[in-house]
Amino acid sequence: METRTALVTGAAQGLGQQFAVALAGRGYRVAGLDLVPQPETAGRILDYVELVADVTDERQIRQALEQVIDRFGTLHVLVNNAETAPEADFENITPEEWRHVMRVNLEAPYLLIRAVLPYLKAAGWGRIVNIASTAVLTAPPRMVPYVTSKAALIGFTRVLASALVPYGITVNAIAPGTPRAAPAFEEPAGLVSTLLYVVDEGSGTVSGQTLNVTGGPVPG
Repeated sequence: METRTALVTGAAQGLGQQFAVALAGRGYRVAGLDLVPQPETAGRILDYVELVADVTDERQIRQALEQVIDRFGTLHVLVNNAETAPEADFENITPEEWRHVMRVNLEAPYLLIRAVLPYLKAAGWGRIVNIASTAVLTAPPRMVPYVTSKAALIGFTRVLASALVPYGITVNAIAPGTPRAAPAFEEPAGLVSTLLYVVDEGSGTVSGQTLNVTGGPVPG
């Protein structure tokens, strides 16, 4: 079987780094993309491709993807993990701040999926995983743009999954219980194991789903 290749965004630290390390541990060749260098992640993964780029910049995405293809020749898995999660009272959110959240949390996954899709289709197999949030259900009142962007990402996940059925490509969302920018957030092992489940060879019938990983029932 061909060795699978994965691209993880927001891979410099935290959950993105854990995702990258876990995928490498399962035998994937891994590239990580972040706004900053990723020496810690690179130090934990053999043959890691470090990409420094802005996930909202289409040109930078294209150049980063060219590096992945030059090194590995193909791509099979995309994990859209990068996000921003500001907190503010709704009336204090400027249009610029609103647009920034939408660009990072919603437009960036669109740009990345659009860029990688030809390679996944050519491979005849693919897994796309979008990191959402159960904040869509709990609705924290000082996170209006964040919740709005994640709700849209869940909708995007569902409809894109339907569109990609003929190509053997699944699209799923994983929803942590706490926004990852929050001080109390921890990277539970459940998130990593859920990622490994949805990208597994045997999970081809799991698509269009949002898997809430909270350790218990989600209020809402």
